Amino acid sequence: MKPIDPIRVQKIIDSFLHKEVYIHLETTTGAYTSHHNQNSMTIVAFVRNAKITFSQGKIKGTGPYRVGLKTEEGWVYAEGLTDYTVDEQNRLLMAGHDRDGKLAIALQISETPFS
Repeated sequence: MKPIDPIRVQKIIDSFLHKEVYIHLETTTGAYTSHHNQNSMTIVAFVRNAKITFSQGKIKGTGPYRVGLKTEEGWVYAEGLTDYTVDEQNRLLMAGHDRDGKLAIALQISETPFS
């Protein structure tokens, strides 16, 4: 992964417009956070292979970035994204890493299901 280039990422997001795509959206404070600090609450959200079609997709901010995907029924939204790559299957993989380099959020878009 490399640091997000918002102009490049916007072009990639636009390439998925009006197509049925699969998303992976995940956020976590870390599965073992409460083991290290009993006063800390573990927070996790996980959505994998949800099919959506979006008519508008935007990346905003100055870093960390936020991405919103407008569907017919509402929005898919991720904030705190810092890095991205496009893999060999042409999937857009975006992630947000904290100061320690640990994954805090992921938003991924693919024309095929994630395995």
